[in-house]
Order: sequence, then structure tokens, then C-alpha cells
Amino acid sequence: MKISFLPKAPAAPKLLVCVLTLGEALPHAAAALDKASGGRISQAMKAQKFTGKRDQTLDVLAPTKACDRVILVGAGEAGKLTPREWELTGGQIAGLLAAAKASEAVVEMAAGGAEAAAIASGARLRNYQFTKYKSKKPESAPLLQALEVVTPEATKAKAAFAALDAVAEGVHMARDLVNEPANILFPEEFARRAKALAKAGLKVEVLTPAEMKKLGMGALLGVAQGSAFEPRLVVLRWEGGKKGEAPVAFVGKGVTFDTGGVSIKPAAGMEDMKGDMGGAACVTGLMLALARRKARCNVIGAIGLVENAVDGKAQRPGDVVKSMSGQTIAVLNTDAEGRLILADVLWYVQDRFKPKFMVNLATLTGAILVALGKEHAGLFSNNDELSTRLAEAGLATGEKVWRMPLTPEYDKMIDSDIADMKNIGGRFAGSITAAQFLQRFVNKVPWAHLDVAGTAMDSVKSAINQSWASGWGVRLLNKLVADHYEK
Repeated sequence: MKISFLPKAPAAPKLLVCVLTLGEALPHAAAALDKASGGRISQAMKAQKFTGKRDQTLDVLAPTKACDRVILVGAGEAGKLTPREWELTGGQIAGLLAAAKASEAVVEMAAGGAEAAAIASGARLRNYQFTKYKSKKPESAPLLQALEVVTPEATKAKAAFAALDAVAEGVHMARDLVNEPANILFPEEFARRAKALAKAGLKVEVLTPAEMKKLGMGALLGVAQGSAFEPRLVVLRWEGGKKGEAPVAFVGKGVTFDTGGVSIKPAAGMEDMKGDMGGAACVTGLMLALARRKARCNVIGAIGLVENAVDGKAQRPGDVVKSMSGQTIAVLNTDAEGRLILADVLWYVQDRFKPKFMVNLATLTGAILVALGKEHAGLFSNNDELSTRLAEAGLATGEKVWRMPLTPEYDKMIDSDIADMKNIGGRFAGSITAAQFLQRFVNKVPWAHLDVAGTAMDSVKSAINQSWASGWGVRLLNKLVADHYEK
């Protein structure tokens, strides 16, 4: 979608969307159309009691011969609206235009550049479909092709939107990856797509099974051994900060399909396990966003890519594997595989890059859905400052997190009689014991684990996303970096 910002509306727009705050008068283009129509727009506003209240809409058809439609959208009380609320209004506008089957439109608002940029960002985020495998493209809701946003601060809006557009591109990439079927997006293909991001300025390394074996990544390789598809470990590096400065690091679980292994999942709903790489998708989209907007910091993104399948070579319940850290793990349930992958990738990242902090994302446990549903991701951390910053970024972006406990009492639940630990802790506190497991591989590095099983896929529909895949986490982590780690 082409988005442009103008200080004045083009003459005689065919479709005009007017964004009004509470009690605000019609801006220039809408007022001119109202006058030309003999007051039809203001009459409709009066009849429908349209005042600009948040989420109010009013559709005025053919007010003049030259104009097919004017859509009024209420933003709410001026001066009290957050950037997030402006963004949601932009998504709402894109939804209304999709319902109207519009390919282009003009959006007029009296608000300033930051607000106009947020409106455009919301429209860009909403303007997404995954239809590549449909032989006939749906005609019911075509994508917008062009949007002209009219604001008194057009130059400022254009500058502010550049970074938001980069983030939206990262979100869309993450959605694409999660939406892809597993026969198309297996570990090697995912790695190829990540490697293509070198064109955006990222440095990309791809580790093969032989290289991982040499490093001693027995936990990750144990998960992969039942699949016909080889695993990969991808490291994406953005070097936008001072040379030699310690990076911040993000780690993603990338199980491109999860059968559960020998501890096989029930058939019902297993098709959704193509999305078990939502954490890796987020990290990949985030790294693209940071590169596109040329973030002023050093960042590492690492993703462990594996398929958890079943054949005669598959890992068995009761097997013991040795992780890169040297710690041994009794694998009591092969469906608790994500933590095995992350154990080796987290250790590798902290050992090699010595980061300021690590945040990992994983569709790790169904238990987090039971605890938090789909509104919050579970947050587990060994660092209060990092937790607070993530929570604040979550509230600002709408990608909310809720901190869960980590204590020695829960840690005891994963002790093993025959190995250093076991990969499950029993029926209770499943999300917590999974996090306790991961904590054993981060030493004293500031670290946070985000369990995104309820937010990365089969997501709640919103004004800025109608897709099965949400791209959750890209905006959250971009906000974290932008607010606290750029200079």
C-alpha cells in the first residue's frame, strides 16, 4: 500500500474519510463537501448524533455528484488519546475501507504529524491478507492500494511514519512466516528466508547440524532427530551501535511443525502446530524492522529451527541428552521440546555474544493459555528492570505481558533422579516449571522469557489484525529497544 501525507486534500476526492475528535468541526475538505451538498453531511451528523465520540462512525453516500462517499470516524477526546489509540483508529479506517471495497481513499484530519503517522501505521498493519495459496483471490475485501493522509503537519508525519512503516513490514513478515504451512516452511526454508534479510543490512549466519554437533548442542539435535528435515540455527546481527558495544539479544523458538514426537499430540487441532515457530517469526520480523529503521544499537537475533516429528529415529521418553552447557536432561515428554531447543540457543548466545540482556519468545506451553488466555503473554524474568520495561512497552503497544513467578520451590519440581534435570515438572504450574528449566541456561545474564502460546497464533481479532497469525511481539520488542537501548 502506498501511503502519502499531504497538507491539503486533493480536489474532489471520490472517497473521503474524516477523522474527528469529540466536538470537533469538519476540517477543510469535508466542510467544503458539506457546503457543496447543501449541508447533507452536517445534517446526517445531527440525525445520527455523531459527535466524534471514540469508535463512532457515519457513512454518507454520494453527498455530491463528484464525491461517492464520506465516512466520518470518531477518535475520542482530543488531548487524551494515546499513540496506540490513534493507531487503532487507523486500523478501524482500513477495515471500513475494506468493507466498502475501496482500493484508495483520502483521510483528512486536523490533528498533527505524530497522530497522522499513527493513523497511517494502523491502516498499514490492518491492510494484510494471506491468500497466496488461493487459486482465486477473494473479492469481498480487497486490499487498499493507496492512502493519502491529509494533516497540517504533513512533513512531520512523513518523517514519523518512516520508522512505523519499518515496524509494520516486520510485523507482516512475522505473520507470513506463522501463516505458512509446514510443508513449505521447514527449517531449511525458514533459514533461507532469514538469510535473504542480508539485503536489508543484517549479517546472517546459518549453522548446520554438523556445526551444532561440534558445539555440543545435544538438546536441540535430540528434538530434530525424528524428522526428515534437518535443523538449523540462524544468527541475525544488526550493528547499528558503537563498535564493540555489547548487544541486546532476542532468541526465538522455531519448531516449524510439532507433532509432539513419540509423546504425540491429539489429532484435533494439530494442524495449528505449523505456528509453533511464532517466537522465531517474531525475532525475524523484529530484526528486519530494526534494520529497516536503522536502529542505533547492536542487536542479536537467534532462532533455533527444528521439526518435531515421529519416526524410528525419534527421541524417546526417558532418553537423556547433554546440552551445550554440559548439563544433562532426562526427556520425559518429547512434546516438551521447545525448552530443549532454547536451552542450547540461549547458552550459545550468552557464551558467544555476552549480551546486555536476553529475551526469548516461545509458543511454549498450553498451560499459559489456561492461566492468561489470549490477552497477555506470560512473562518470566530474573531481572526486575527488564520486566518493568517489557510491561511498559506492552501497555504502550497493546502487546501486553503479565509477570509470573520464578522461585526455588518451583525449580525443585524439575530435578531428576538420573540426570541434572527433567524436561517436565508434572501436572501443576506447567508454564512456571518450563521457565524454571530455561533459567538454568542463562546464568546471571538479565533475561526474560515470553510464553506466547496464546498470542502468536489463532490470535484475537483486532482493529489492526484480522489474520490467524498476529506477528505478536515485533512492536513490543521494537518499543523496548527504541525507548531504552538506542543512543
